[in-house]
Amino acid sequence: MAARALLLLLGGFGLFASAAKMKIVEEPNTFGLNNPFLPQTNRLLPKMAPSPTTGPAHLFRLAGKCFSFVESTYKYEFCPFHNVTQHEQTFRWNAYSGILGIWHEWEIHNNTFVGMWMREGDSCETKNRETKVLLLCGKSNKLAHVSEPRTCVYSLTFETPLACHPHSLLVYPTLTEALRRKWDEAEQSLYDELITEQGYKKLLKEIFEEAGLLRATEEKEIEKHSKKLKSLEFETAETCMKEYKQLSKEIKRLKDLLTQHGIGYERNSAENTSAEHIKLVTAKPSVLNGSKATEHLRGDTGIWNDTY
Repeated sequence: MAARALLLLLGGFGLFASAAKMKIVEEPNTFGLNNPFLPQTNRLLPKMAPSPTTGPAHLFRLAGKCFSFVESTYKYEFCPFHNVTQHEQTFRWNAYSGILGIWHEWEIHNNTFVGMWMREGDSCETKNRETKVLLLCGKSNKLAHVSEPRTCVYSLTFETPLACHPHSLLVYPTLTEALRRKWDEAEQSLYDELITEQGYKKLLKEIFEEAGLLRATEEKEIEKHSKKLKSLEFETAETCMKEYKQLSKEIKRLKDLLTQHGIGYERNSAENTSAEHIKLVTAKPSVLNGSKATEHLRGDTGIWNDTY
């Protein structure tokens, strides 16, 4: 009996010794977008595609590059015109690695680009994470500061020599000639007191949205799409008939004009429409309104987003 107890004791001691020699394998970290140890469903998956690259053209050279900043146990990565990510640098089995925002739109104050808004990041309670990246003059391209002024709303400071020239971040020079004229007209209307300061700001916001510098609200996008579809259809049968009569009248006028100048035509039976499709079949040149007609006659087919 005593011998049996001794054997059990020795066996238990041997088991303990072998356990003491076991190597502890750390859980792989979740750094980066393409960690092969992480299941596909848990990798960083964006909710939306980044907005088109807009703003000062000299900043476009930052596209495709990423800049890192390490604070405490977190590594932040800012990829201009793409996204902002955060990676927890610990070996916990559930270390956080996620998207703090995807390139969305500019923040504009006083005719100046002051920052880039990254929105629609990972879910955070009842909303999505978002980040504002402030642009400051610096000797080199680098992330200089990171903070979280409100829960799940982050603020990054990015320094770059591309922002050092006094006019480097002005909005007006980045606009098309047509949008500049709209801005000039808005300025004149404000000066003539034809619109209020609030009305002026509203006009500027519309100009910036048209330029792609600001993203229109979802409601505006839906309204714009609905108007576009509505313009392609007739509201009533009466409106449709009225349009048909106008087209028929125009076709008759064109036929009379062709006949007057000795240009033959025939109906194209392959065209399955209620209006006649005119096809010229003669190559005789003629004088039409002082110019030669060829063998075919055809028609030509900031203040906004200041969250904190």
